[in-house]
Amino acid sequence: MNPVEVSTKKPTAESPPASPARHAPSVRLVEVALRYGMLIVLVALVVCAQVLYPGFLQLQNIENILLQNAPLGIIAVGMTYVLITGGIDLSVGALYGAGATVYASLAVLGWPLLPAALVTLAVGLVAGAINGIVVAGLRVNPFVATLGTASVFAGATSLYSHSKPFAVSDPAFTTLGRGQALGLPYSIWLLVAVVVVASAVLVATVYGRSLYAIGGNAEAARLVGMRVRLMTCSSYVLLGACSTMAGMLIASRVGVGQADIGASMSLDAIAVVVIGGTSLLGGEGAVWRSVVGLLILAILTNLLDSLAVDSNVQLVIKGTIVIAAVAMDSYSRMRRSTV
Repeated sequence: MNPVEVSTKKPTAESPPASPARHAPSVRLVEVALRYGMLIVLVALVVCAQVLYPGFLQLQNIENILLQNAPLGIIAVGMTYVLITGGIDLSVGALYGAGATVYASLAVLGWPLLPAALVTLAVGLVAGAINGIVVAGLRVNPFVATLGTASVFAGATSLYSHSKPFAVSDPAFTTLGRGQALGLPYSIWLLVAVVVVASAVLVATVYGRSLYAIGGNAEAARLVGMRVRLMTCSSYVLLGACSTMAGMLIASRVGVGQADIGASMSLDAIAVVVIGGTSLLGGEGAVWRSVVGLLILAILTNLLDSLAVDSNVQLVIKGTIVIAAVAMDSYSRMRRSTV
Protein backbone atom coordinates (compact mmCIF):
# COMPACT_ATOMS: atom_id res chain seq x y z
CA MET A 1 0.00 0.00 0.00
CA ASN A 2 1.41 3.34 -0.95
CA PRO A 3 1.95 5.77 1.91
CA VAL A 4 -0.28 8.79 2.07
CA GLU A 5 1.35 11.65 0.28
CA VAL A 6 1.54 14.93 2.13
CA SER A 7 2.07 17.96 -0.01
CA THR A 8 4.82 20.28 1.15
CA LYS A 9 4.28 22.74 -1.64
CA LYS A 10 4.17 26.28 -0.32
CA PRO A 11 1.39 28.58 -1.45
CA THR A 12 2.34 30.73 -4.41
CA ALA A 13 0.79 33.66 -6.13
CA GLU A 14 -0.98 31.22 -8.43
CA SER A 15 -2.29 29.13 -5.52
CA PRO A 16 -3.01 31.48 -2.60
CA PRO A 17 -3.99 30.11 0.81
CA ALA A 18 -7.58 30.12 1.94
CA SER A 19 -8.59 33.63 2.84
CA PRO A 20 -11.28 34.93 5.19
CA ALA A 21 -12.46 37.00 2.23
CA ARG A 22 -14.01 33.85 0.79
CA HIS A 23 -16.39 33.86 3.72
CA ALA A 24 -17.25 37.55 3.34
CA PRO A 25 -20.89 36.95 2.24
CA SER A 26 -21.60 34.85 5.34
CA VAL A 27 -19.85 37.42 7.53
CA ARG A 28 -21.94 40.20 6.06
CA LEU A 29 -25.08 38.13 6.59
CA VAL A 30 -24.24 37.73 10.27
CA GLU A 31 -23.58 41.46 10.59
CA VAL A 32 -26.93 42.28 8.97
CA ALA A 33 -28.69 39.82 11.27
CA LEU A 34 -27.04 41.39 14.32
CA ARG A 35 -27.76 44.94 13.20
CA TYR A 36 -31.37 44.43 12.15
CA GLY A 37 -32.20 41.33 14.16
CA MET A 38 -34.96 42.95 16.20
CA LEU A 39 -36.58 44.33 13.06
CA ILE A 40 -36.68 40.77 11.72
CA VAL A 41 -38.13 39.62 15.04
CA LEU A 42 -40.83 42.31 14.78
CA VAL A 43 -41.88 41.17 11.30
CA ALA A 44 -41.95 37.52 12.41
CA LEU A 45 -43.96 38.47 15.50
CA VAL A 46 -46.56 40.31 13.41
CA VAL A 47 -46.96 37.28 11.14
CA CYS A 48 -47.30 34.92 14.11
CA ALA A 49 -49.77 37.24 15.82
CA GLN A 50 -51.98 37.37 12.75
CA VAL A 51 -51.90 33.57 12.40
CA LEU A 52 -52.67 32.90 16.07
CA TYR A 53 -55.10 35.80 16.47
CA PRO A 54 -56.85 36.60 13.15
CA GLY A 55 -58.19 39.92 14.43
CA PHE A 56 -54.73 41.25 15.22
CA LEU A 57 -54.24 43.41 12.10
CA GLN A 58 -57.63 45.07 12.35
CA LEU A 59 -57.22 48.85 12.47
CA GLN A 60 -59.07 49.12 15.77
CA ASN A 61 -56.69 46.66 17.44
CA ILE A 62 -53.60 48.41 16.06
CA GLU A 63 -54.95 51.75 17.25
CA ASN A 64 -55.60 50.33 20.72
CA ILE A 65 -52.05 48.97 20.92
CA LEU A 66 -50.54 52.34 20.01
CA LEU A 67 -52.91 54.24 22.30
CA GLN A 68 -52.12 52.06 25.31
CA ASN A 69 -48.38 52.27 24.74
CA ALA A 70 -48.04 55.93 23.69
CA PRO A 71 -46.90 57.09 27.18
CA LEU A 72 -44.30 54.32 27.36
CA GLY A 73 -43.12 55.16 23.84
CA ILE A 74 -42.60 58.83 24.69
CA ILE A 75 -40.54 57.94 27.75
CA ALA A 76 -38.55 55.41 25.71
CA VAL A 77 -37.58 58.15 23.25
CA GLY A 78 -36.11 60.21 26.08
CA MET A 79 -34.46 57.12 27.57
CA THR A 80 -32.77 56.51 24.21
CA TYR A 81 -30.95 59.83 24.53
CA VAL A 82 -29.76 59.01 28.04
CA LEU A 83 -28.57 55.50 27.16
CA ILE A 84 -26.71 56.79 24.10
CA THR A 85 -24.63 59.01 26.40
CA GLY A 86 -23.80 55.96 28.51
CA GLY A 87 -26.20 56.85 31.33
CA ILE A 88 -29.38 55.37 32.77
CA ASP A 89 -32.38 56.82 34.59
CA LEU A 90 -34.44 54.90 37.13
CA SER A 91 -36.49 57.92 38.19
CA VAL A 92 -38.78 58.08 35.16
CA GLY A 93 -41.51 56.06 36.90
CA ALA A 94 -41.62 58.58 39.73
CA LEU A 95 -41.68 61.48 37.26
CA TYR A 96 -44.42 59.74 35.29
CA GLY A 97 -46.53 59.66 38.44
CA ALA A 98 -45.55 63.24 39.24
CA GLY A 99 -46.65 64.42 35.80
CA ALA A 100 -50.03 62.72 36.16
CA THR A 101 -50.51 64.09 39.69
CA VAL A 102 -49.50 67.69 39.00
CA TYR A 103 -51.54 67.92 35.79
CA ALA A 104 -54.66 66.50 37.44
CA SER A 105 -54.27 68.59 40.59
CA LEU A 106 -54.03 71.83 38.61
CA ALA A 107 -57.13 70.85 36.65
CA VAL A 108 -58.97 70.22 39.92
CA LEU A 109 -57.96 73.72 41.02
CA GLY A 110 -59.57 75.11 37.88
CA TRP A 111 -56.46 75.92 35.86
CA PRO A 112 -56.84 76.12 32.07
CA LEU A 113 -55.35 73.01 30.47
CA LEU A 114 -52.55 74.75 28.55
CA PRO A 115 -51.00 76.52 31.58
CA ALA A 116 -51.44 73.30 33.58
CA ALA A 117 -49.59 71.37 30.86
CA LEU A 118 -46.77 73.91 30.74
CA VAL A 119 -46.29 73.81 34.52
CA THR A 120 -46.26 70.00 34.41
CA LEU A 121 -43.60 70.01 31.70
CA ALA A 122 -41.60 72.53 33.73
CA VAL A 123 -41.67 70.10 36.66
CA GLY A 124 -40.19 67.45 34.40
CA LEU A 125 -37.50 69.80 33.11
CA VAL A 126 -36.46 70.80 36.63
CA ALA A 127 -36.42 67.19 37.85
CA GLY A 128 -34.40 66.14 34.80
CA ALA A 129 -31.95 68.97 35.48
CA ILE A 130 -31.53 67.71 39.05
CA ASN A 131 -30.72 64.25 37.70
CA GLY A 132 -28.28 65.71 35.20
CA ILE A 133 -26.51 67.85 37.81
CA VAL A 134 -26.10 64.90 40.18
CA VAL A 135 -24.85 62.58 37.42
CA ALA A 136 -22.78 64.93 35.25
CA GLY A 137 -21.93 67.68 37.73
CA LEU A 138 -21.31 65.69 40.90
CA ARG A 139 -20.22 62.62 38.91
CA VAL A 140 -22.38 60.21 40.88
CA ASN A 141 -22.95 56.85 39.20
CA PRO A 142 -26.19 57.29 37.18
CA PHE A 143 -27.70 54.06 38.48
CA VAL A 144 -27.22 55.10 42.10
CA ALA A 145 -28.05 58.76 41.46
CA THR A 146 -31.36 58.16 39.73
CA LEU A 147 -32.31 55.39 42.13
CA GLY A 148 -31.97 58.00 44.88
CA THR A 149 -33.80 60.76 43.01
CA ALA A 150 -36.59 58.31 42.18
CA SER A 151 -37.24 57.99 45.90
CA VAL A 152 -37.04 61.77 46.35
CA PHE A 153 -39.44 62.52 43.48
CA ALA A 154 -41.91 59.81 44.53
CA GLY A 155 -41.89 61.01 48.12
CA ALA A 156 -42.30 64.66 47.13
CA THR A 157 -45.25 63.77 44.88
CA SER A 158 -46.93 61.78 47.65
CA LEU A 159 -46.46 64.67 50.07
CA TYR A 160 -47.91 67.08 47.51
CA SER A 161 -50.97 64.90 46.93
CA HIS A 162 -51.27 63.71 50.55
CA SER A 163 -51.09 60.18 49.06
CA LYS A 164 -54.50 60.66 47.48
CA PRO A 165 -55.52 60.60 43.81
CA PHE A 166 -56.87 63.68 42.06
CA ALA A 167 -60.06 62.81 40.18
CA VAL A 168 -61.02 65.39 37.54
CA SER A 169 -64.69 65.78 36.68
CA ASP A 170 -64.23 68.33 33.88
CA PRO A 171 -64.85 66.53 30.54
CA ALA A 172 -62.36 68.83 28.81
CA PHE A 173 -59.57 67.30 30.89
CA THR A 174 -59.80 64.07 28.90
CA THR A 175 -59.29 65.81 25.55
CA LEU A 176 -55.57 65.09 25.37
CA GLY A 177 -55.93 61.44 26.30
CA ARG A 178 -59.15 60.57 24.47
CA GLY A 179 -59.63 63.24 21.81
CA GLN A 180 -58.97 62.59 18.12
CA ALA A 181 -57.74 64.40 15.04
CA LEU A 182 -58.01 63.01 11.51
CA GLY A 183 -59.33 59.75 12.88
CA LEU A 184 -56.43 59.09 15.28
CA PRO A 185 -56.15 59.84 19.01
CA TYR A 186 -54.06 62.83 20.06
CA SER A 187 -51.85 60.47 22.06
CA ILE A 188 -50.73 58.70 18.89
CA TRP A 189 -50.11 61.98 17.09
CA LEU A 190 -48.05 63.20 20.02
CA LEU A 191 -46.01 59.98 20.03
CA VAL A 192 -45.36 60.32 16.29
CA ALA A 193 -44.31 63.96 16.70
CA VAL A 194 -41.89 63.14 19.53
CA VAL A 195 -40.38 60.26 17.54
CA VAL A 196 -39.93 62.32 14.37
CA VAL A 197 -38.39 65.32 16.12
CA ALA A 198 -36.12 63.23 18.34
CA SER A 199 -34.95 61.16 15.35
CA ALA A 200 -34.17 64.26 13.32
CA VAL A 201 -32.18 65.79 16.18
CA LEU A 202 -30.08 62.66 16.66
CA VAL A 203 -29.39 62.11 12.97
CA ALA A 204 -29.13 65.58 11.51
CA THR A 205 -27.70 67.89 14.19
CA VAL A 206 -24.33 68.46 15.79
CA TYR A 207 -25.98 67.98 19.16
CA GLY A 208 -27.15 64.49 18.25
CA ARG A 209 -23.77 63.41 16.88
CA SER A 210 -22.12 64.80 20.00
CA LEU A 211 -24.26 62.59 22.21
CA TYR A 212 -22.98 59.55 20.33
CA ALA A 213 -19.41 60.78 20.73
CA ILE A 214 -19.87 61.25 24.48
CA GLY A 215 -21.32 57.77 24.86
CA GLY A 216 -18.53 56.26 22.81
CA ASN A 217 -15.66 57.97 24.65
CA ALA A 218 -16.46 60.82 27.00
CA GLU A 219 -12.81 61.70 27.63
CA ALA A 220 -12.03 61.94 23.91
CA ALA A 221 -15.13 64.09 23.43
CA ARG A 222 -13.94 66.42 26.19
CA LEU A 223 -10.48 66.71 24.66
CA VAL A 224 -11.90 67.85 21.32
CA GLY A 225 -13.82 70.64 23.03
CA MET A 226 -17.28 69.18 23.63
CA ARG A 227 -19.11 70.36 26.74
CA VAL A 228 -19.58 66.83 27.99
CA ARG A 229 -21.18 67.63 31.36
CA LEU A 230 -23.66 70.11 29.91
CA MET A 231 -24.71 67.82 27.07
CA THR A 232 -25.02 64.81 29.35
CA CYS A 233 -27.18 66.89 31.68
CA SER A 234 -29.35 67.96 28.75
CA SER A 235 -30.23 64.35 27.94
CA TYR A 236 -31.64 63.90 31.46
CA VAL A 237 -33.57 67.17 31.12
CA LEU A 238 -35.19 65.92 27.91
CA LEU A 239 -36.07 62.60 29.53
CA GLY A 240 -37.61 64.40 32.49
CA ALA A 241 -39.87 66.37 30.16
CA CYS A 242 -40.83 63.20 28.26
CA SER A 243 -41.70 61.47 31.55
CA THR A 244 -44.07 64.16 32.80
CA MET A 245 -45.57 64.51 29.32
CA ALA A 246 -46.37 60.80 29.41
CA GLY A 247 -47.89 61.25 32.86
CA MET A 248 -50.15 63.97 31.47
CA LEU A 249 -51.36 61.57 28.76
CA ILE A 250 -52.31 58.79 31.17
CA ALA A 251 -53.98 61.18 33.61
CA SER A 252 -56.02 62.69 30.79
CA ARG A 253 -57.01 59.27 29.48
CA VAL A 254 -58.23 57.85 32.80
CA GLY A 255 -59.32 61.16 34.34
CA VAL A 256 -57.23 60.61 37.47
CA GLY A 257 -53.75 61.64 38.59
CA GLN A 258 -52.01 59.43 41.13
CA ALA A 259 -48.45 59.44 42.49
CA ASP A 260 -47.83 55.68 42.33
CA ILE A 261 -49.21 55.20 38.84
CA GLY A 262 -45.82 54.47 37.25
CA ALA A 263 -44.33 51.80 39.51
CA SER A 264 -42.94 49.67 36.66
CA MET A 265 -42.44 52.39 34.06
CA SER A 266 -38.68 52.78 34.56
CA LEU A 267 -37.88 49.15 33.89
CA ASP A 268 -40.40 48.97 31.05
CA ALA A 269 -38.82 51.97 29.31
CA ILE A 270 -35.30 50.57 29.68
CA ALA A 271 -36.51 47.19 28.40
CA VAL A 272 -38.09 48.77 25.32
CA VAL A 273 -34.93 50.68 24.42
CA VAL A 274 -32.61 47.71 25.03
CA ILE A 275 -34.84 45.31 23.09
CA GLY A 276 -34.72 47.73 20.17
CA GLY A 277 -30.93 47.53 20.08
CA THR A 278 -29.65 50.61 21.88
CA SER A 279 -26.57 49.64 23.86
CA LEU A 280 -26.46 49.92 27.64
CA LEU A 281 -22.77 50.83 27.30
CA GLY A 282 -23.48 54.00 25.32
CA GLY A 283 -22.44 55.31 21.93
CA GLU A 284 -24.90 53.23 19.92
CA GLY A 285 -28.62 53.39 19.35
CA ALA A 286 -31.40 55.16 17.49
CA VAL A 287 -34.94 56.32 18.10
CA TRP A 288 -36.27 54.03 15.37
CA ARG A 289 -34.75 51.11 17.25
CA SER A 290 -36.65 52.11 20.38
CA VAL A 291 -39.85 52.23 18.32
CA VAL A 292 -39.12 48.67 17.15
CA GLY A 293 -38.57 47.62 20.76
CA LEU A 294 -41.82 49.30 21.80
CA LEU A 295 -43.76 47.51 19.06
CA ILE A 296 -42.24 44.14 19.92
CA LEU A 297 -43.17 44.45 23.58
CA ALA A 298 -46.61 45.93 22.83
CA ILE A 299 -47.52 43.33 20.19
CA LEU A 300 -46.27 40.50 22.36
CA THR A 301 -48.34 41.73 25.30
CA ASN A 302 -51.41 42.13 23.10
CA LEU A 303 -50.99 38.64 21.65
CA LEU A 304 -50.42 36.96 25.01
CA ASP A 305 -53.42 38.76 26.52
CA SER A 306 -55.56 37.68 23.56
CA LEU A 307 -54.47 34.07 24.08
CA ALA A 308 -55.18 34.36 27.84
CA VAL A 309 -51.60 33.49 28.77
CA ASP A 310 -50.92 33.66 32.50
CA SER A 311 -49.40 36.97 33.58
CA ASN A 312 -46.52 35.20 35.33
CA VAL A 313 -45.66 33.37 32.13
CA GLN A 314 -45.72 36.70 30.32
CA LEU A 315 -43.14 38.05 32.76
CA VAL A 316 -40.88 35.09 32.05
CA ILE A 317 -41.18 35.59 28.29
CA LYS A 318 -40.53 39.32 28.43
CA GLY A 319 -37.55 38.88 30.73
CA THR A 320 -36.08 36.29 28.39
CA ILE A 321 -36.41 38.70 25.47
CA VAL A 322 -34.58 41.44 27.38
CA ILE A 323 -31.75 39.05 28.25
CA ALA A 324 -31.51 37.92 24.64
CA ALA A 325 -31.36 41.53 23.43
CA VAL A 326 -28.53 42.39 25.83
CA ALA A 327 -26.68 39.20 24.88
CA MET A 328 -27.00 40.10 21.20
CA ASP A 329 -25.55 43.55 21.88
CA SER A 330 -22.63 42.05 23.80
CA TYR A 331 -21.93 39.53 21.05
CA SER A 332 -22.08 42.23 18.40
CA ARG A 333 -19.57 44.37 20.29
CA MET A 334 -17.28 41.39 20.78
CA ARG A 335 -17.30 40.62 17.05
CA ARG A 336 -16.44 44.21 16.17
CA SER A 337 -13.63 44.34 18.71
CA THR A 338 -11.99 41.25 17.22
CA VAL A 339 -12.07 42.51 13.63
